[in-house]
Amino acid sequence: MALRTVCAAALRNGTDLGVNNTRTFVTTAFLCKKVPPLGPMPNEDIDTKNLESLKKYGSYTRYFKQAEEAKNKPVWWKTYKGYMDIADPEHGAEKVDIGLPYVRSRKIKEVRERRQMLKDNKKNAELERAFRLRTFKISLDRVQEAWENDDRPRHVKRLAEHYGVFRDLFPMAYFLPQVTLRICYSQENSSQVYYGNQLTPTEVASAPHISFSAEEGSLWTLLLTCPDEHLLDNEAEYVHWLVGNIPGGAVQAGEELCHYLPPFPARGTGFHRYIYVLFKQDGPINFQDDARPSPCHSLVDRTFKTVDFYRKHQDSMTPAGLAFFQSQWDESVTNTFHNMLNMREPVFEFIRPPVYHPPQVKYPHRQPLRYLDRYRDGKEHTYGIY
Repeated sequence: MALRTVCAAALRNGTDLGVNNTRTFVTTAFLCKKVPPLGPMPNEDIDTKNLESLKKYGSYTRYFKQAEEAKNKPVWWKTYKGYMDIADPEHGAEKVDIGLPYVRSRKIKEVRERRQMLKDNKKNAELERAFRLRTFKISLDRVQEAWENDDRPRHVKRLAEHYGVFRDLFPMAYFLPQVTLRICYSQENSSQVYYGNQLTPTEVASAPHISFSAEEGSLWTLLLTCPDEHLLDNEAEYVHWLVGNIPGGAVQAGEELCHYLPPFPARGTGFHRYIYVLFKQDGPINFQDDARPSPCHSLVDRTFKTVDFYRKHQDSMTPAGLAFFQSQWDESVTNTFHNMLNMREPVFEFIRPPVYHPPQVKYPHRQPLRYLDRYRDGKEHTYGIY
């Protein structure tokens, strides 16, 4: 239909269209031109009008062998993967699991427990009466506990991949966060850290209360870092908090290697990710080279890379927990830059390019009704005003 309209327009008089006939016919020929494929198309040798003449395989084994041969045969449309492998050597490469070994309960055992639970619920008269009267209430704490014990590690891993946490902190690696981190910045439990929720810099101005399940006698390392905040190097991070040799779950009893610094997302840079990573230690670690001076208000000293820190101690620690939140600029960031970091606050602005309009034509053909509005200056006229 579109080609018929173009050809009909080409047969009109050139003065009606505002262009000459030669240019119109060239445009029509260009639209009709077809680009040939790079090579033979698949199954182009098959006569679709006479399918009965096709060779029958006779058995599935014979068909399977020929299908495997056709699959392994090099063809021109399979070259995209090779091109991507050359352009990006890490494209399609398998990632390494650097976390704790994940042992899930047997599926048969779970099915048996669910069936037994269903039988017990059917025999419960009070439960049946509550369902019938629509007064039954589900305990959200039990639902939360069941989710944390069964599906939480896999769900958190998917969220971390969605937000690019593993890509920026542990390139070509990942881990299942099996230890649940409970991080709260207020006593009313209103400013908690989950997996990508938004908190303001005012809410996270002071160090939070952190708790997690830990065996007696175990040692842990807690890290708070931001991969989006560095002002000079896109590949570097700023460490906001680092505590090592934490006995059990008592974070306050650990060795503070770098004191807590509030987030300071620069104005005009949008949301930044602030990531908590919990490492499980095999034993006591000497963090003398990783300790910062206290107080540490120098961004040069706080320049950090999580992957380098992990590679340095990978024989003695394993990532086990993960939580992160997002934050953007507010008024408290100005106070952090001026009073804590003792520096001028950087402000970023996005300069929008002017809107492009093609040159105005004298006789606009098939243009919108408000075609001339895009070429007006938009300024108020001052006729008669002195």
